[in-house]
Amino acid sequence: MIEVPKIGCICEKPPLHYENYTEKPLGTDMTNGRYGEVTIKECIHCKRKWLNYFVEYEFYSKSGRWYSGIIAEEDLKAIHPENAIGYLEALEWYIYGGSFFSGTGCIGKGKARVDL
Repeated sequence: MIEVPKIGCICEKPPLHYENYTEKPLGTDMTNGRYGEVTIKECIHCKRKWLNYFVEYEFYSKSGRWYSGIIAEEDLKAIHPENAIGYLEALEWYIYGGSFFSGTGCIGKGKARVDL
């Protein structure tokens, strides 16, 4: 069972709302032809940085999925679109959701289901 983090800010509690963040695109992950959109988000309340990964397969309904996890400021320079999933999978926990999961956000950890 995944231990749910103690909620310290609105940015940690699903459902997440885009108005609580500023966003900076990091690039597109082309691994396995997935065209994953990778962004760095910053909470406007607590200023923590979040690594966000979104992928959707246009030819499959309900295939959209996203993962978002808190990242340390010193790790920002080492994160690139191609290693974003590996970084998220190594975190203690992340938040995930999307039409693939029929949800607006759950706490998870470990393997991220980004490929078909």
